[in-house]
Amino acid sequence: MVAPTSPARSGLIPGCTRGSSPYARWRPCTRTARSPASTRSASCALNFLPSPASTPPSTTRFSAEASTYALPQEWRARWGLRRYGFHGLSHAYASARASELTDLDATSARVVSCHLGAGASLAAVRGGVSVDTTMGFTPTEGLVMATRAGDLDPGMLVWLQRNGVELDRLENVLEHEAGLSALAGHGGDMRAIRVDADAGDLRARLARAIYAYRVRTGIAAMAAAMGGMDILVFTGGVGEHDDGVRAQAVAELGFLGVGLDPGANARAVGDAEIGASDAPVRTVVVTAREDVWIARETRGVSG
Repeated sequence: MVAPTSPARSGLIPGCTRGSSPYARWRPCTRTARSPASTRSASCALNFLPSPASTPPSTTRFSAEASTYALPQEWRARWGLRRYGFHGLSHAYASARASELTDLDATSARVVSCHLGAGASLAAVRGGVSVDTTMGFTPTEGLVMATRAGDLDPGMLVWLQRNGVELDRLENVLEHEAGLSALAGHGGDMRAIRVDADAGDLRARLARAIYAYRVRTGIAAMAAAMGGMDILVFTGGVGEHDDGVRAQAVAELGFLGVGLDPGANARAVGDAEIGASDAPVRTVVVTAREDVWIARETRGVSG
């Protein structure tokens, strides 16, 4: 099973590759990778396992049209600029588990996986192989998240810098002060935002509406990458526990064959099917278990 992830997810940053010996070029890359705790652990492990037999559990298989930015070739070659994607382990497990729940053949099923949590991304997985995702060179691309804005006009960011917003400030806002937090006006916890929205808070309602809208249009884009979809799966903290977001996200997707059973959607706990019985696309909720996929992949490479 191959699912979307980035070298940064495994302790690498874009542009860093393994040398002739396993992980030979990982060490210089860990300083700027996405997760400091994960990369420190990887660096520590390398001190004890200088030539490990294992390999990163997930890699990208995106086509050139899905992964290539329309930037100068010199830049792309020098810095490894391309769309990598994140949440690969979660998408891999969720798509495989969704095929099991629906009794559809995982080797041919077209699955749109929605990992919705503090970080959020979608993936198009066809026959067990990821073909597209919403995150890119960094996790800031794509959907609206708890504190990340997701897709933005890059020209606007240049404009902000030219008008006095310092680079460090801009970086901090994009990573920690945007997204749901900025829209709702306090924190980025969807549970609190839902309480406020139910109480009539207009900012909270708008935040949820924008969040669901981005998910909805993203689902359609992922389906287009595969020529349709057979399964839609929700996972992650929001995806598993917020029936309202799930309902809003699929509200206009009937043209793709998606429909929910309102009762099943409201009652869903753990792994569950929530789609309408007459809907061509099967819709399920899957509990995120990245640990299970890590264990499975580790067994595969360790024998």
